[in-house]
Amino acid sequence: MQFAQDNTQENAIPRLDIDPFSEEFLTDPYPYHVELRDAGPVVWLEKYGIWAVARHEQVHAVMTDWQNFISSAGVGLANFRTEKPFRPPSLILEADPPQHTRSRAILSRILSPKVVMQIKADFQKEAETLMDKLVEQGEVDIIKDLAEVYPLKVFPDALGLTEEGRENLLLYGNMVFNAFGPRNKIFQDAVERYEPVRDWIMTQCQRENLRPNGFGDQIYQAAEGGEITMEEAPMLVRSFLSAGVDTTVNGIGNAIHALAEYPGEYDKLAADPSRARAAFEESLRYDGAVQTFFRTVNTDLEFAGVQMRENQKVLTFLASANRDPRHWENPEVFDIDRKATGHMAFGTGIHGCVGQAIARMEGELVLSALAKRVKRIEITGEPQRRLNNTLRSLGSLPVRLIPH
Repeated sequence: MQFAQDNTQENAIPRLDIDPFSEEFLTDPYPYHVELRDAGPVVWLEKYGIWAVARHEQVHAVMTDWQNFISSAGVGLANFRTEKPFRPPSLILEADPPQHTRSRAILSRILSPKVVMQIKADFQKEAETLMDKLVEQGEVDIIKDLAEVYPLKVFPDALGLTEEGRENLLLYGNMVFNAFGPRNKIFQDAVERYEPVRDWIMTQCQRENLRPNGFGDQIYQAAEGGEITMEEAPMLVRSFLSAGVDTTVNGIGNAIHALAEYPGEYDKLAADPSRARAAFEESLRYDGAVQTFFRTVNTDLEFAGVQMRENQKVLTFLASANRDPRHWENPEVFDIDRKATGHMAFGTGIHGCVGQAIARMEGELVLSALAKRVKRIEITGEPQRRLNNTLRSLGSLPVRLIPH
């Protein structure tokens, strides 16, 4: 939807003819991020009639100001105030307080640091077992054989999902994150692949299909305690299904891709596997899985010297903020010695990723298991991108693992 701009500020606002959902942009977003950041603290994207922020300072400011930049009108291009959502909105991602506060309290308890420590041994065992198998194989596809396999095993186990059909979670997550963009061909293709598994996804959210005391069942226990309604419980389980796998798959894939492209950095990690957490954090900053999210202007306001109007959409470029030279030194360089604290890969503020402790643990355990066994990673074929309107994804990364 186009909005006419106030004539008094018309000439002062950078207006860019960039499509952040084009195949060219999604294939290699980083040169476009430079253009967006250099244009100004806030820019107007002509194609969609939306505001965009790409510098760290403004991205952080929008993400932390939940009163003025709301999530309940959708965190994608669509505005739930003026158009019907394509599915019932998420009770956590597409919600504001007090609904968001109730939902998040439940999920934060289920995914607390104490719980993460309790499941760590199981997650570590799976990482070590899988890595032993891959090192023995030698030639593997990091995405198909590791980045997809590991999160599809450990997280659904903790959630209490059935073993059968878990690959459907990848189709679901792919569709959900594509839906935050426009209804382009990338989205349409994702929906077509998802349609056959729609019923499976919805069925998995029902209590009778969840293992007792798994994360999913604990949501129903919260409903029994009156924290949410029984009707809301399957909706909250659904949040786990969409956000708990795809982002971690891509985070692990992107991390190993970066380490393979920077062999000197991998040498540091292989020499000291305890640096796995730092390496994963830097990979999240350098090439984060979640590239963008939208917010909606709640009421007319001024932001960074620009007049914004109620119901206008604001696109935050999280991955651009993570390479903003106004905030980071040599941001285009992957450096595991860097203190990457403050990156936006998990968002920030009240909507910061509620499962980030588990995602971080998965990434750290995989990189640690890799570093202990593998001296060098050699890319043996052209990495293939899997384009997504929101996620930075690889579809294939063929490598040779050279053991110590």
